[in-house]
Amino acid sequence: MAIRGLELSEEKTPITHIAEGFDFLGQNVRKYDGKLLIKPANKSVKTLLDKVREIIKTNKSATQTNLILQLNPVIRGWAMYHRHVVSKSRFSSIDHQIWRLLWKWAMRRHPTKGAAWVRQKYFRTEGNQNWVFAAETKVNGSTQRLRLFRASTIPIVRHVKIRGTANPFDPAWLSYFARRRASTV
Repeated sequence: MAIRGLELSEEKTPITHIAEGFDFLGQNVRKYDGKLLIKPANKSVKTLLDKVREIIKTNKSATQTNLILQLNPVIRGWAMYHRHVVSKSRFSSIDHQIWRLLWKWAMRRHPTKGAAWVRQKYFRTEGNQNWVFAAETKVNGSTQRLRLFRASTIPIVRHVKIRGTANPFDPAWLSYFARRRASTV
């Protein structure tokens, strides 16, 4: 680096022990009892929940459909980014916290109604899932159910490294790359 005139900034480059961990690109890298785990960073989770809170706060009088349409891309994008790391418990925690925010939003809209009425109006049971935040909408004359995306529905997909000697231009490796493509679909 010195040959190219570059140097590391002391304030931006802290050196930490791997047992303490560090945050990088929204993920926390840390060794727990000798096992390296990469999880979504607390700061990243807080940023997501702050953004969800802001959307809900600015849409106090919006329809349930509009609220779902604004929240879904935010939740889905964050979950898809973190699906390759150890994040299933974080996904469940985030879903629960979003549910609490939506429950407060729904109760605020109907201060004279009871909890059972609010639950029946805004939350549905679909299959084996209870408390699904969903709304009926009309699209081109047909009725569709629009539901809030749950981060916990994203499957965790581990990244598998490509073998070091593999060459996509060598015909001998064609079957290896075909198997890799088939397993990721």
